[in-house]
Amino acid sequence: MNTQQMRRSLKLNKATQAGFGTIIVMIIGIGAVSKISMNGLVESIGWVTHTHEVKANLKALEKDLADAETGQRGFIFTNKESFLEPYKQSKESLKTHFLELKKLISDNPQQIQRLNQVEELSQLKQDELAQTIVLKRKGQERELRELVLSEKGKKYMDDIRSKVDEMSNVEDQLLTERGEEAKRIEQFSTWVSISTTLVVISLGGLLLLFITNKVVRPLSQVASTIVSSSTEIAATVAQQEHTAQEQTAAVSQTTTTMDELGASSRQSTEQAETAAVSAQQIMILVDGKGQDNLSSGSSLRQKVGDIAEQMLRLSEQTGQIGIISTLVSDLANQTNMLALNAAVEAVRAGEHGKGFGVVAAEIRKLADQSKKSAERINVLVVDIKNATNSTVMVTDEGSKMVETIVSAVNNISLTSQQISLTAKQQALAIQQVGEAMNALNQGAVQTALGITQTKVGTQKLNDAALNLKAIV
Repeated sequence: MNTQQMRRSLKLNKATQAGFGTIIVMIIGIGAVSKISMNGLVESIGWVTHTHEVKANLKALEKDLADAETGQRGFIFTNKESFLEPYKQSKESLKTHFLELKKLISDNPQQIQRLNQVEELSQLKQDELAQTIVLKRKGQERELRELVLSEKGKKYMDDIRSKVDEMSNVEDQLLTERGEEAKRIEQFSTWVSISTTLVVISLGGLLLLFITNKVVRPLSQVASTIVSSSTEIAATVAQQEHTAQEQTAAVSQTTTTMDELGASSRQSTEQAETAAVSAQQIMILVDGKGQDNLSSGSSLRQKVGDIAEQMLRLSEQTGQIGIISTLVSDLANQTNMLALNAAVEAVRAGEHGKGFGVVAAEIRKLADQSKKSAERINVLVVDIKNATNSTVMVTDEGSKMVETIVSAVNNISLTSQQISLTAKQQALAIQQVGEAMNALNQGAVQTALGITQTKVGTQKLNDAALNLKAIV
């Protein structure tokens, strides 16, 4: 397998990680090398600065001793204390500079040894200057002159300058070495930075080419596909949103209709219950029995039965009246016959029978009237009997009609109860359907909201895809 095939076999993520990892490692390496180089360069610069500080302090020592000697000479020539001011200041300054130098050259034992020699010579020089000042103040000019002409102080200064120059030369040599070291470090750092930067640039170019071929182009194709798909999805979601809104409206309208139907069903239930109660009341009025089948008083059936019984009794009494009327009629006929016989006997009796004849005539009249009355009574009895019979027949028909009414009202009552029960079941079913429609309405609303959110998310995905396409 050649290199090209191996590159092709590498997965995109591993290749990208390897490329960026290499660049990051090299950048870290550059940073580490640069840090080391910079630390070395800073250290070299610090040592160079350190050397300059040492030389400056050495120069300051010479200046302090020169100032002290200048003040001493001025006092000797003028005998004025004011000329001793540089001499006094130089003493404190010398202490400070010696302490500073000891700190600066503490890492160099040879320089410390030289500095100790300079410090001893400096002390001898200060003692010589102090002795001349004392002799001047005491007025011992001869001793002062001998001390000055002995060149003892000059020898101290020459030795001091020689040691200071020796120390300065050592520091100059160190300065040269440290400068060269700093230069070498700088050159090495520059070479490392340039070479690694070129390598990183090369790797970055190769990685950029690889990403362009393996990442950007596929991402561009994917972005185009996402844009196309998200556009189609957005259109589909918009259509679904419209459909969901229509379904929500339809469900809401159906829910309203079911509510109205539930109210109508409850009203029908109430009316059916009212009709059932009315039928029960009619049953009570007609049959005299309620739902508990107990007698609740005189009813229409009982009253019709009572009328039939009364009419039968009236028919019987009318028959008895007819019998009595027949008896009266027979009695009238017999009385009439007796009156005729009495009249005949009165005629036979002559004068003695006239009064009895009158009575017989009156009795005959009464008998005729009784007969006529009996005949009229018979006629009336016949009419009453006929009317009674008709009434009995009508009453019997009324009883049958009452039975029919009772049966019909009973059927109406049962039907009303069944209607009431059915209406209650329908009301319960409508209520359950209403609750289901409410749940369906809420689900439709949630579905519409979900579709709206999906639409927003799809729009965001479309925008992201467009941005990705614009980037790649």
